[in-house]
Amino acid sequence: MSRCYEVEYVNLELRFDRRQIQDLIKSLIQEGYSLYWNESEQHFIISIRTGRKLTKLKFQRIVDRYKLAGNYSFKDEKLAHMMEKMIGATRGHAVVKRFKDSQIIIANIMFGEVIRLVEISGVEHKVLFQKEPVVTMDQIMQAFKSHRVEDRIPVLRLELDYELALLYELLERGRLEEIERCKERLQELRLEMLMLEL
Repeated sequence: MSRCYEVEYVNLELRFDRRQIQDLIKSLIQEGYSLYWNESEQHFIISIRTGRKLTKLKFQRIVDRYKLAGNYSFKDEKLAHMMEKMIGATRGHAVVKRFKDSQIIIANIMFGEVIRLVEISGVEHKVLFQKEPVVTMDQIMQAFKSHRVEDRIPVLRLELDYELALLYELLERGRLEEIERCKERLQELRLEMLMLEL
C-alpha cells in the first residue's frame, strides 16, 4: 500500500498580531519554502509554494490584529506541523483531520488544546482521548445547591465557556433557532455573573 499523507483543517480560527505573522514568514523562509506575501486594507495574504501546489493563507485584518479562518488542506508534512504549532501558540480552534493510508485521525482543538481525538479505520470508529471536565459533577451539583458566591462563580464560568463553545458550533452549522436560545442563555448567565461580581 502506498504511503499517502494529508492534513485538513476545518473551521480553523486563529488570531495573530503583526509580529506573529512576521515570525511565521521568517520560519517558512528558514524551512526553505518559496513564498511571497501581499497586504491590503482588509487582508494579509501569504502564498506558499509546496511542490506544484500554491497554498494561500488569507489573514483578515480586524483593527490592529489579524484572523486566519476557514478550511485548509496540506499534503506537506512539515507545513502541517507548522500549522499545528500555530494553533497551539495562538490558542486557536480547529477540527484537524489527518489522512494516512486508510486511516483518519480527527482532533477537535479548542483554545489550542486537543479536547477530543478519534481514530477511524474503515468502518471502525474509536475515541482515543476525550478531555474530562476540570470540575467533577459532584462539585457542580454542590455549587448549584450552594448560595455562596465563591462556590457559584467557578461553575458559572464553566457554564459560560460551555455555552460559548456551543454557540460557536451552532453558528458554524447555521441553526438559527438554537442560536437564539443559546444567546438568551448566555445573556442570563452574563447578568448572573454581573450580579455576583458586584
